[in-house]
Order: sequence, then C-alpha cells, then structure tokens
Amino acid sequence: MQERSNRFLALFPHRHDYIYANHPSPGKRPQWQTESRHPLSDRLIAQGTYLYGVRFGKETQYAMLDIDIGSAYHPRRDPIAFQKLAEALEPLGLVSAITCTSSDSQGLHLYFPFSESLTAWEVGSGITLLLESQGFKVTPGQLEVFPNARLYTIENTPNLFNAHRLPLQRGSYLLNDDLEPIWTDQTTFVDQWKQCQSRNNLSNETLQRIIRQKKRRSYRLSNKADKFLNDLNAEIEQGWTDHGQTNRLLGRITMRTYVFHHVMYGGEPLTGDSLIKEVLAVAKALPGYELWCRHQHEIEDRVSEWVSCIEKSHYFHYGEQFGKYKSKKEKPESEDTEPSWNQQQSQKTKDKIQNALKELSDKNELPEQATSRFNALRKFGIGGGSLYRYKELWHPLWKLQEKCSHTPQLNNESGQFGHADAPNCHSSTSLLQDVDGNNNKTNDSGDRKSITSQSEGGNPNREEIQRIREILSKAQLAVDLQTTQNVIEVEEAFAQESRAVHLQQMAYWLTLDDPILMVEALAWLRQQPPELCAELLDTELSEVQQQSLETIVEIVEQLQRLDWGPRRIGEELRSFFEATMTQSGVASLAPTQFSISSLAHLTAEQRQQWLSYLRVSAREAMP
Repeated sequence: MQERSNRFLALFPHRHDYIYANHPSPGKRPQWQTESRHPLSDRLIAQGTYLYGVRFGKETQYAMLDIDIGSAYHPRRDPIAFQKLAEALEPLGLVSAITCTSSDSQGLHLYFPFSESLTAWEVGSGITLLLESQGFKVTPGQLEVFPNARLYTIENTPNLFNAHRLPLQRGSYLLNDDLEPIWTDQTTFVDQWKQCQSRNNLSNETLQRIIRQKKRRSYRLSNKADKFLNDLNAEIEQGWTDHGQTNRLLGRITMRTYVFHHVMYGGEPLTGDSLIKEVLAVAKALPGYELWCRHQHEIEDRVSEWVSCIEKSHYFHYGEQFGKYKSKKEKPESEDTEPSWNQQQSQKTKDKIQNALKELSDKNELPEQATSRFNALRKFGIGGGSLYRYKELWHPLWKLQEKCSHTPQLNNESGQFGHADAPNCHSSTSLLQDVDGNNNKTNDSGDRKSITSQSEGGNPNREEIQRIREILSKAQLAVDLQTTQNVIEVEEAFAQESRAVHLQQMAYWLTLDDPILMVEALAWLRQQPPELCAELLDTELSEVQQQSLETIVEIVEQLQRLDWGPRRIGEELRSFFEATMTQSGVASLAPTQFSISSLAHLTAEQRQQWLSYLRVSAREAMP
C-alpha cells in the first residue's frame, strides 16, 4: 500500500529486497536483515516498529555518499578532505547535496538528487571512478557510494545493489552548511531535495563521458567464479544467527575478500594488514555479530589466523593465475599466433606417448590388449588422464575401427575366390554382388576373368553368396566382441586410475599445513567406509607425511568407533586441552572452538596427545 500523498516516501520508490532491524540500544549497531518476500510499504515505514533501508532499482534519480564517523574523510578528522570530497563530483554536475547524520553514530549521508532518470550501475560507476581518480578510496568503513559500482553478476543475473537506511529515522537529522543540526521533518527534507535537484545537472552524456575518461579495467567473472562468489555471498550475507558460527564465517569472509575484493570494489588485491582490516570491517558490520559472536574480545587474532591460512593456501586473487585475466569469452586466435601454453603442453604429451609407443614397438614389447598397453605406457611416466585424453594415439580399439572402415579382406585358403568360376573380388565394390549368370569357363587368356551375362533361364550362384555372407557375419561378430571387451577393460583401468589419484590427493591434503584443504579432506574421510583407511595408508608419501597421515586416520577411526557426534567431539576436545593446559602451566595452542575440523589447526604433538586420549576412551567404552 503506497501513500501517494507522501512526497518524502515517494523519493525512494524501489522497495524490493529491503532491509530492516530492531531499534538498537544506545551505542549499539542495528542488526540488519533482508526481506525479499514482499516489498516495503509506506504504512510499514510510517508505523516505525523497525528501522528500514532500501536498495536501488534499474534506474535512479539520486546518489548518496556514506562517510562513517571513523573515516579519514569525516570533517571531525579532516575538514579539508570532506570539502574536497564534495568538490570532486562537480565534473559530473553534482554541485549540491543534502547533508544529514546517518544515525546516532554521527556518520554522514550526502544525498545528490538529479532530475534525469539514469541507469543505476552507471551512476555508481561514474561517481566511484571520479572519486578514485581524485585519490579517495571507496571502501566500507571509509567511504561508500550508493548505488554501488556493480562490476559483476551472479549466474549471469545482476546482483542486488547495496542497501542504505532511510533518512530521518532515529538519530538522523538535517545539517546546515556548518554541519550543525537544524529543524528536521519530512517537509523540510523534501524542500531541500527539490532545491538540490534543480542545481544538479547530471546527464547521461556527462556520465558516459566520465566513465570513458576514467574507466578502470573491468573484470568479468567466469561461470565457475560466478558460482563461487555466489556461494560465498549466500553464507556471508546472513551473518550470525546463532553461537558457534564465528570460525566458519571468518573463513568465508577472508576467502571472499582475498579472492574477489578488487573485483567487487576496485583497486589492488588486498594482502597483509590491509586484508585483515577489511575482513574485520566486514565481520563487524554483519547482522548478529554483537548478539551471537562470542569471540569479539579476540576477533583480531582470529582474523589474523585466517588471513595467514588463506595467503599460504592454493587460493589466489581472481585474475592473477598465469599472469592473465580470465573472461567468459576468449578472442579467436589468428593463424600466425604462437601456440598457447596449454597447446604446447598438449603437444609435449602427444609426443611423449608416440615416443613411448615407438620404443615399445622397436623392442617388440607393445601389448595387444588395451589394459596391458595402458599399464605399459604408464611406466614411461605418462598419466592416466593424459592417456584417456589422447586414446586415439595408442588404443587398439581405434586401430580396429580403422580396419573395419575399409573393405574386409578374407583369407582364400580353399581357392574359391581365385577360381575361374567365382566372381573376382577386385572387379566390384562389394563381395555380395549378385551374379545373374554362369561365368565364362572358356576364357583362358587375358589378365582378368570376365563375367558374361547368363541367359534369362540361368541359375545364379545363391549358395556361394549365402556362404560369403555367413563368413562376413561371423567375422563382424568377432570384431564387435573384441571391441566391447577392449572398451570394458579400458574403462575399468581408467576407473582404477581415477580412484588411485583421488586417494593420493586426499592423503596429501591430510598431511598439509593448509587448514582449508585439510578440513575438506577430513570431511571426505569421515564419510568413507573403514576399509578405505587401509588403502589410504598405502599411498606414496614421505616418512614424515606417512606418520602424520597414520595419526589422523587412526583419530578418525577412533571417533567412528566411539560414535561421538559433533557436539560431543567439541566438548571432549575442550575439556582435554583445558586439562592439558592446567597440568603444563602453559597456554594451549589448540583452537578455542572445537569440532572434527579442529584437527586441521592442531600441532603434530597435540594430535598425538588427542589420539592417546581417544584410545583410552575407546577402551573404557568397551563392554
């Protein structure tokens, strides 16, 4: 229900996917939540039960800057920087703004209304580019632009714009040119809006010109990166909803910030202290942080640990792998372009297979069967995946198919096919050609036996033709059976190879110092049957890695034997390490939030201690 007579609320027409929060206690941040089931109505806003905020639609007639109280650009810290910030937007024609406090926090919101309806993401991009060209950093906690510069999509669908709280709610007051509070009501706000709108002259032509002049490199996410970013957003944006979520959320926030921050907000990829500060800012701003997070007293240490993990892991800043940026559409290569790195590696692999085949053939050691040939080629250091990819180079099946594509040549042991009475197999395109008369037996000269037409009453050689067909049928059946057997053998060999490679990878991950990979391997191991552990221990590892793997596998086996759930595991771990810390008189290095994934954060000594504890517990639990 829209109240058409309310001129103030009409200034903010986009009401879908709005945000809301309970009125917070003094000095506390509101815990924002998103409501996407229905749009926000004027009557709900007027009711005032909650704080409300709105997003932007496809087009907009205003933009807004958000400057937090702790920002380097806030007038309390740098009055000149604040003045320069407003002047920086003059090239766009934005010369007049409504300034008001955002809330009790004393942050500032600067509204820039204009008359022409413009594409929202272009408005955000133009303002962001112009501010950054003047040295201002558009980043949460310092300076934010609404609508934000959306440079990516999720699954080819535009992502939501960031939401901002509506003005004139509790703690939001209009300010004069000296940044002092003045009489504030909706009528005064609308009057100022109309005055600024008449002064600001932002047009589409001006906006496009600024974007062309200041445009930075545009990042386009691949389909896999789209999904990865979407998955991270789905976990992060809801924030805390209960206790015990800090470790997971900090890991997801760190990963998204490390991989995608430069894509989402521009600038250079974040590392070190800059990455830590950004993760802290995002975490503290999420819904439910103050209510549910029990690690606020040590949040900086926890973030530092996660930053250290991500920087040592296999993850990288999006677009930096191999020194080039990955996009959804690749330009076609010209004919004279040098082979790419992938093409060069592919050719090397093909050459390796062909050289191995030649060597085996020269030694008369090239097996006939597919499985034997596969295993023989593997001894030359060629991976199973490479053999599968280029199976046309070595697989006997392809040789058989080539033979079958030509006319079969049958053995002529009885001499029928060379007899003068038989049709010459080279005089026709088919062995099954019908013969309409008897062959000429008197033709004893010439290079080829001729075939003359039989009189209408002649007897065609039907029995001979039928016999030939039976021979061919049996030969084709033998080829089909051999082909099927070859396919089955190769598929079985590839399945065994793939399984062995996967076991090797999981074993390797379980011995790494990378907690991210180790947690994934632990989750996989917990779902496997007990007999798989023996196969896992047979993988080729160094002595140190083998010892570490044996410890971890036995820990998982003991936990499966004890049948403890996640809560029980956490309680047992906590009590065990608290007792260890008390006995030793030193601080424990174990994590403060315990679960099966805590194994990824324990030292080798702590894992041995935990394993000894589990052995005792398992013996005590036996009937």
